[in-house]
Amino acid sequence: MSLHTVRLPDMGEGVAEAELVEWHVHVGDTVTTESVLAEVLTDKATVEISSPVAGVVAFVRGEPGEKLAVGSEFVGVETDGAAAPPPTTPTNVAAQPSPTASPTPEPTPTPVPTAAAEPSTAPAPAPAPPPARDGEQLRPPPSSRPAAAPTVRARARELGVDLATVHGTGPGGRIVHADLDHLGSTSPPRRRAADAPRVEPVRGLRRRIAERLTQSWTEIPHITYVDEVDATEIEALRAELNRRSESKARLTLLPFVLRALVLACREQPNLNSTYDAGAGTLSVFDAVHVGIATQTPDGLVVPVVRHAEALDLWGLAAEIARLAEAARNGTALREELSGSTITVTSLGALGGLVTTPLINQPEVAIVGINKMETRPVWRDAAFVPRSMFNLSSSFDHRIVDGWDAATFVQRLKALLEMPALLFVDDAP
Repeated sequence: MSLHTVRLPDMGEGVAEAELVEWHVHVGDTVTTESVLAEVLTDKATVEISSPVAGVVAFVRGEPGEKLAVGSEFVGVETDGAAAPPPTTPTNVAAQPSPTASPTPEPTPTPVPTAAAEPSTAPAPAPAPPPARDGEQLRPPPSSRPAAAPTVRARARELGVDLATVHGTGPGGRIVHADLDHLGSTSPPRRRAADAPRVEPVRGLRRRIAERLTQSWTEIPHITYVDEVDATEIEALRAELNRRSESKARLTLLPFVLRALVLACREQPNLNSTYDAGAGTLSVFDAVHVGIATQTPDGLVVPVVRHAEALDLWGLAAEIARLAEAARNGTALREELSGSTITVTSLGALGGLVTTPLINQPEVAIVGINKMETRPVWRDAAFVPRSMFNLSSSFDHRIVDGWDAATFVQRLKALLEMPALLFVDDAP
């Protein structure tokens, strides 16, 4: 027997540490090279760490919610002395870990051995786990776990649902939130609630959101500019395009806003940039990678529509829908959740009249879309009903002056109020 120490692997992109989300094994568990040891969170993506060797878990390091350095001791596995395995490779499995994920792994049935002949050349049996102490029951070795994102696992635990009994309808049989929705629910009997609050740790994605927004609010001097947009013409165009193109992705207002954003950033490239205050540098991009603020069961994530400048309206609509679905189901990849150069946020029908969105640092601008409604507008000596919505946009005042912010929003307004300009690259 020999002890193999698994270290937290390098997950790239300059990641120096990761937050431990959930253990899948405990001391005494038997693991194989297909066993998942734990899930860790880096930035906004959850990564599964698999065992590089087969054997028995001798020790684990860290508690859920704790941050571990890349290269630090992670798990010890007692092996039978076989050759050293290749380095552990992390697997990106989700974009949204549950902030309330339990450190206790889901129990799985103990495999039943199959009877077989015992030739003299048979390999030695796998090492047996150490005997249980009094009052302690050994955990069964992990076997085939239903494929599901951490958010789905956490929700299933809250509902008391055994995922092994759920049929997954996602890619490759993966269990998604919609599968849990179909199970239905029963209303608990009314009872008097306890007076004492539940004290819950803030960790995982929710802690990451708290850290990033605190940093954005305390470090960036925000300026917010609001103006209304007459969307009557663009709504008529959108309805007609949807009627004519039933086989394509259905157009919402958002693809039109992204198209306007591409043209406005072409005229004011400094707004399509990221600012490094420490280095005192501004990185200005020609490519427009638009972050789409997306609400998920566990909090806000920002999947990225890359090269929006190269996509037409239907391409933008399809990519927005794909990324939003992946983000909500917890299947978005790490590279789909980073690298944005400017962000758009919208609360749809809940958007209110005015919002003050916080900048997605290190970007310098964020465009907010408020709800659309019919308003009376004074035209030609009379009030007429028009489809209107407000744009509430915030800018980093260290980089963007008030005049430049107003010019940018007014350009968006002009493009959206005269949608023919969206399809003329050199529109005045």
